[in-house]
Amino acid sequence: MLMLTTSTSSSSTRSFSSVWSGVQKGPEDPILGITVAYNNDKSPQKVNLGVGAYRDDKGKPYILPTVHKASAEFQKKLEEGKEDNEYLPIGGDPNFNKASITLALGADSPHIANKKVVTIQALSGTGALRVAGDFLKKFYPRNKQIFLPNPTWANHIPLFTDAGLEVKYYRYYDNKANALDWNGLKEDIKKAPAGSIILLHACAHNPTGQDPTLEQWKELSPILKEKEHFALFDSAYQGFASGDPEKDAEAIRLFARDGHNIALCQSFAKNFGLYGQRIGALSFLTSTAEEAAAVESQLKILVRPMYSNPPKHGAKIVSYILNDPTLQAQWRKEVKGMADRIITMRDRLVKGLADAGSKKNWKHITDQIGMFCYSGLSPEQVDRLASEYHIYMTRNGRISMAGVTSGNVDYLAKSMHAVAK
Repeated sequence: MLMLTTSTSSSSTRSFSSVWSGVQKGPEDPILGITVAYNNDKSPQKVNLGVGAYRDDKGKPYILPTVHKASAEFQKKLEEGKEDNEYLPIGGDPNFNKASITLALGADSPHIANKKVVTIQALSGTGALRVAGDFLKKFYPRNKQIFLPNPTWANHIPLFTDAGLEVKYYRYYDNKANALDWNGLKEDIKKAPAGSIILLHACAHNPTGQDPTLEQWKELSPILKEKEHFALFDSAYQGFASGDPEKDAEAIRLFARDGHNIALCQSFAKNFGLYGQRIGALSFLTSTAEEAAAVESQLKILVRPMYSNPPKHGAKIVSYILNDPTLQAQWRKEVKGMADRIITMRDRLVKGLADAGSKKNWKHITDQIGMFCYSGLSPEQVDRLASEYHIYMTRNGRISMAGVTSGNVDYLAKSMHAVAK
C-alpha cells in the first residue's frame, strides 16, 4: 500500500507540474528593462531618462508639501476616530469624485450643476481606461473600433484590446518634421467609420509631448461631431503640463461646451505625486440626469467583480487638498513649480546642444510640453547613448524630462550632440 501511494503521488506531481508547460515566457516590459540596465551600470555619470515619474532637481522622488499636510490630517482624524479604514463604496469617495470632475470641467460646469455627469473613483488612469473600455465594449451602441494616435502610450494598446475593442490608429506625429501631423490626423479621423471611438490625450501627449493648439482643438471638435464619433479623453497630466490646471483642461471643456458627451479618464499620479496610491477617476457626460444614474449603476456592476472598491488613503489626500481653498491654492503653486522645472530643463537642453556645437534644429524640444520629449534620436543613437555615455531612454528616443537635472543637462546635451552629429 505504501509503494502504491508513493507512485500515485509522484505521478500526480508530474502531471501537476506540466499543467503550465505550454506557457511561454513573455517579453520584459521595455521600461523595466531600462531600469534594470541603469541599476546594473556602475558609472557615476549614468542617467535614467526612461521612467515617467517626477524627480526634483537632485534626481530624487518628490512628495508635495500639500500631500504631507493632507496625509497628516487624515492620520490625525484616524486617531481621533473621525475617519476609519472601512471599505469605500463601489464608486469610491463621493467628495473625491466631485472634486475630480470639478477640476476637469470647472466649477461653473452645467453638466455638474444639472447632474448630467457621473464620476467614479478608479485605480489611477490605467484603471479608469480599462473600466471605460469594458463599459464601451458592453454598452456603446455604435462600432467597437477605438482609434488611438500613432504613437500613443504603449499600454493603451493591450488595455483596449483586452477589453474587447478593435484597436485602430490615426496619424499623429510626423517624425521627419518633429511636429504634429495635423493634416494626417484630420484626414484619418474623417475617414474612420462613423461612430468610432476616438482616444484623445487631453494634454502633454505621451510619448511625443506634442499637443494640438487650442485653435486646432476647435477645428477638431466639429469633425468628430459630424462623423458622430465618441471622444474618450485620457487626462494624466492636468496642471503638470503647463503649470496651469485651467489651461491643461481647455480641450476637455471645449468638447463639453460643444455638446460632446465625452468619457474622461483622470490620473492623480503625476500632478499630486501619488504614484503608488493608484488614484484616478472615470467620468461620463450624459444628456440627462436619468442617463447619468443608469450609467453609474452599470459602472458599479462592472467594478464589483473586478476589484470591488477602490483605495481610500490617496483619495482622501486629493479630496482634502481640492476641497480646501487654502490647500488647493498651495497645490496649484506646487504643481506649477514642477511644470516650470521641466520647462526650464527643456530650455537648458536646447541651449546646451547649441553650446556643444550642434547645428541641428532642436526647437521641437521646447515646442513640446509635459513629462516627455520626443527627441528625434534614432534607435541606434539611443543605443550609443547607453553603451558609450551611460544614458538610458526608450529606443524611440523618448526622454523623460523629469530625469533631466541641473547636474546632468549639459552632459546629456553633449552626449546627444555626439551621437546625432
